[in-house]
Amino acid sequence: MLYPLCHHRLRNMTLTTCLTWMQEKRLQNFLKGKQLKLLYMASVHNFCSKDLLQRCCDQGPTITMIYTSDCIIGAYILDNYQDKKKVPVILLTLKESNILGCKIRPCFPLVRRHHGEFVYDKSSNFQIFLEKKKVVISLNVVEKLDLPPDTDISFQECQVFRCEDLLDTRKMTGVNELRESLLSAIRTYKPYRDLVRQVQILLLGPIGAGKSSFFNSVKSAFHGHVTHQAVVGSSRTGMSKQYRTYSIKDGKDGNPLPFILCDSMGLSEEGGLCMEDLLYILKGHISDRYQFNFMKPITQGHGNYIDFPLLRNRIHCVTFVFDVNSVENLSYEMLAKIKRIRRELIKCGVVHVVLLTCVDTMDLIKREDLIDIYKCMPVKLKIEAVHKKLGVALSDIFVVSNYISEWDLDPLKDVLVLSALRQMLLAADDFLEDLPLEEADTQCAKEKVNV
Repeated sequence: MLYPLCHHRLRNMTLTTCLTWMQEKRLQNFLKGKQLKLLYMASVHNFCSKDLLQRCCDQGPTITMIYTSDCIIGAYILDNYQDKKKVPVILLTLKESNILGCKIRPCFPLVRRHHGEFVYDKSSNFQIFLEKKKVVISLNVVEKLDLPPDTDISFQECQVFRCEDLLDTRKMTGVNELRESLLSAIRTYKPYRDLVRQVQILLLGPIGAGKSSFFNSVKSAFHGHVTHQAVVGSSRTGMSKQYRTYSIKDGKDGNPLPFILCDSMGLSEEGGLCMEDLLYILKGHISDRYQFNFMKPITQGHGNYIDFPLLRNRIHCVTFVFDVNSVENLSYEMLAKIKRIRRELIKCGVVHVVLLTCVDTMDLIKREDLIDIYKCMPVKLKIEAVHKKLGVALSDIFVVSNYISEWDLDPLKDVLVLSALRQMLLAADDFLEDLPLEEADTQCAKEKVNV
């Protein structure tokens, strides 16, 4: 199997790793959560040991990756490149997504040999002859790394990476600053033209998708501690049997925040939220704490029925909520129901977005990946799959990791939750801005009278 070389070859161009996303992720996990920063690439900086040493010396822990025609061979050095100090070295091979590791005794990482060439110390059982594009490995190490029985191996490319902590103090400082910026932006948000004081965001989705958990996560971010106001459970019939409208007070000053999250009964193939009730909710006819009955939708005269709803009673944005791990397995009946709902939303002019929960439970995704989650390949592929399955624009699909069993807040989770919420507010603004001018002016006048 050939490993294609990178297309960047000019010195003034950005270096790009030859590793695939999956290979790099497996390698990061093998190195216990390290980020790989590319320092040296032989095909760009020349196959010259002196150049390698100049670029990689005093960089802390590094890993040298050798790309052969059959596999990738790595040498993880737990200290700086030095020629006067022995340091621990771990050899490994990367084939597809499998990694085999082999510790070798501490050695001199690079030692000057004849003709000015630097090679790994012979006593290490592993030598790189960069100028000759050859690596020499002792037979016992070859067997441990499951390599072909050839101690003299040619290669096409060599790259050296600095191994950094993924979530160092500097990065977490940036995350906390972004979190505070998002909190401030949402606190000071004002709906379009002040047509309403609070926009209403309806959360829709299958039973157990994480609608109530998302509300709890939003409230937790603004209160500064994990809260569980909305009941969360794993019942097959769902925990939300009532229509709830949650207005959250800011934990900073106690004032109501400029949005209301509306939690409804879960969608299901049989039963669950019925279409008639949904239409009444969208148009603002149903008030807080209405008890759902999927066999019998609400009717005029019911205690929770609003005869003449105002703009503030209507839904200004709908958010479809799905568990990221099961969204691609939705049944034909569920997909048909969601598509029918989307058609009704379009008729009503209500903007809708998609929220994928539980992103931190995806394979290979760990907490440190949340800092740049939209660049993670499994997440990108999942978003593209949802886009194709549901027809929702890629820019309207967001991912979050809700608070479910945590005791303490996590700035990384808060940033994802707050970023998604901010996009929902912007979507609500689109709905308000799209209202016919006469209707908007009439509704604004009614709102002022009622206030």
